[in-house]
Amino acid sequence: MTKYTTLIFDLDGTLMNSLDDLFYATNYALNEHGMPIRTKEEVCQFVGNGVRKLIERAVPQDSTKQTVDEVLTTFKEYYSAHCKDHTGPYLGICDLLAELSTANYKMAIVSNKPDCDVKKLNEEYFSKYISVALGENEAAGISKKPAPDMVVEAMRLLQSEKQECVYVGDSDVDLATARNSCLRCISVAWGFRSVAFLKEHNAEFIVNEPAEIKKLVEDDLNVTS
Repeated sequence: MTKYTTLIFDLDGTLMNSLDDLFYATNYALNEHGMPIRTKEEVCQFVGNGVRKLIERAVPQDSTKQTVDEVLTTFKEYYSAHCKDHTGPYLGICDLLAELSTANYKMAIVSNKPDCDVKKLNEEYFSKYISVALGENEAAGISKKPAPDMVVEAMRLLQSEKQECVYVGDSDVDLATARNSCLRCISVAWGFRSVAFLKEHNAEFIVNEPAEIKKLVEDDLNVTS
């Protein structure tokens, strides 16, 4: 029997392709405040550290904190109402989660996007498989990724020990989160960062399709050449 019982997933770029809705919400907020809009490629590079950092990167560099706050408020209001418009699971993800659930793996989502949006998306798409879904909640003293706080909270709620858990993500933030949480990390090739980028950031495992995740975990993350 595998020693791993628990998988902790990033959301955006890992389980779901949410880039279009993040892109539209960012440019809606920028346009509402008379600022130049951004390309989808730019927005893709801006995501990963939470929505405040996304907006800080998207607004003109000389913007004041008050301006950032105003644009962020507009973004949050728009995104909360439209976070499911063009967002959905990547091909093969629901099959993977169903198979993991049937095999009695415990699963959680930890994401830097607002907690209400994470819970909304989990309820819509994954709640039959994933029982714990955590978004940004620094007001409760839980620091965003790459701090380990959200992973620690997910493990507590799942009643899983560190040595039982594997982290799955698509970015350098996820690699750092796993490292800070002392977890092994599986990186996915279909997300918001390229394979070359992941390799540059010392990704240990890179999978090209969701089904490979279950096999890696079942094999205790032992890779044979």
